[in-house]
Amino acid sequence: MTVQDLRDVLRERAEGPSPANPARPEQVGAHIRRIRRRRRVAGGAAASVTAAVLFGAWLVPGAAEQPQKATIATGAVAKLPERFTAPDGTEYRRVATTAIEAAGDDKAVVTVPFSGRPLDVAGVCEGADAGPLRVSAGARTTPIGFRGCTKAMQLHPLPVPATAGEVTVTFDTTTRGTACVRARSGGPCEPVKAERGDWSLAVYEWTPPAQPVEPGPVKDLPRRLDGWELMTSKTGVWPRDTTARFEIAGTGRKLAFEQICGGDLASRLLVHTSTGLGGASQSTTCAEWKKGPFPMAMTEFPAVPKGERMVVTVRISVIGETTNRPVRWSFGLYSK
Repeated sequence: MTVQDLRDVLRERAEGPSPANPARPEQVGAHIRRIRRRRRVAGGAAASVTAAVLFGAWLVPGAAEQPQKATIATGAVAKLPERFTAPDGTEYRRVATTAIEAAGDDKAVVTVPFSGRPLDVAGVCEGADAGPLRVSAGARTTPIGFRGCTKAMQLHPLPVPATAGEVTVTFDTTTRGTACVRARSGGPCEPVKAERGDWSLAVYEWTPPAQPVEPGPVKDLPRRLDGWELMTSKTGVWPRDTTARFEIAGTGRKLAFEQICGGDLASRLLVHTSTGLGGASQSTTCAEWKKGPFPMAMTEFPAVPKGERMVVTVRISVIGETTNRPVRWSFGLYSK
């Protein structure tokens, strides 16, 4: 038994039931839709802001920084529960918390023991909805990002080397680059100062369900979307179904691909599409759709001339661990 396990036993005997899970799938879906709306940038005389401010160009944490031991930040304790259970039965246990205040340091670092169980990072934020926060677990891991400041809990996977004995996690709000906005066409470009919110942050380890918990069916894709008409669709469940294929006879109309997913890890599904007609494969994440407007994020293809055929190949992958936590997907091909 580790020191952490002993602490958990004592804590369980001293306290009541764990708080409810705040990471509701509806909140995650709503956050994804907000991200996609931000991708649309107005033209003409509207104010223009460079991508350096919108999404940030990030600095790598310096090697000279000394990692801190896992700490408990007062604000994070109140907003990020010590334990919770996801809808599919996955048990989450908090192993560290920290915080980044808008008026404080740009970074926070915690070091946590690695038991071999999957790790997630969680965050809630209050204040300015501006630059995102980036998380990494060493130079050899691909950083992940919290896109924007929101009071709804964001939960993301934290890939780490399988041989790690402990993991040093860096939360970073540092940005570099400059940007400006114009109040009117031809007017002076005034510098933009990136704003920050107050982040409460945590690292969780999770234990998957003993058996796979298959998510329920997703809603049907809309028959019509902004002038596009659904031609054909396919459904499946990851990791059982990892590919899909659409073969289309050319009609001279434009074609587009759309997707939605369901399950606790739906937002971690990556969808890669290619046509074999030249050009690189295109990749996108998969959104949930339970209520509200459809989270439209189409991948468009050139029109196929009459008499010719096009094959759309879809490959599916995921970010992080998904043991016994399947994701249901629905893909559709539209024409216009």
